Amino acid sequence: MGIVTPGFQGRPRSGTPDLPPGQYLTPDFPVLSAGPTPKVPQDQWEFVISTETGTEHRWSWAELMALPQETPTVDIHCVTRWSKLGTTWRGVSLDTLLDGVESAADYALAHSYGGYTTNLPLDDLRDGQAWLVHTYDGDDLPAEHGGPARLLVPHLYFWKSAKWVRGLHLTIEDTPGFWETAGYHDYGDPWREQRYQGD
Repeated sequence: MGIVTPGFQGRPRSGTPDLPPGQYLTPDFPVLSAGPTPKVPQDQWEFVISTETGTEHRWSWAELMALPQETPTVDIHCVTRWSKLGTTWRGVSLDTLLDGVESAADYALAHSYGGYTTNLPLDDLRDGQAWLVHTYDGDDLPAEHGGPARLLVPHLYFWKSAKWVRGLHLTIEDTPGFWETAGYHDYGDPWREQRYQGD
């Protein structure tokens, strides 16, 4: 007796050059979270960049919306192996938010409402590589996908695009976040399959 149901083909392999190794295309947008979904009203939301010296730069929701907005269309890749191509967002470039922030830091630790953290090299948040987004596919970003605002760092695995983000703490030394201390890779490059420590 076979252990595979007759006719079962398994997960289709895309063969498209747009996919990092080990990934498969999905038309859906899976929801993966480690805990309960925070509900943060826009009038209570704020974003804070704090430097290694303790200097803070703050934006309310109204102040965020008054900044120059961009509409990036990017591919996203989850460490659980799904990829979604051509996703469209709207938000503020991290270049805009970091402009005028004086710091000698090389790293950032993203903090989220609900307690989640993830670490990123500061260079990966600059030069048009990352955004603080509030809109997905033309609609307000739903809470299950990180609304009211999340990071978008599409060149790294999607756990680095922290949901429900409330700030960045700039640091001199790299400080692993929630998933990194649980064994996930410190950097998370999907093209190098950096899923776990040691990859």
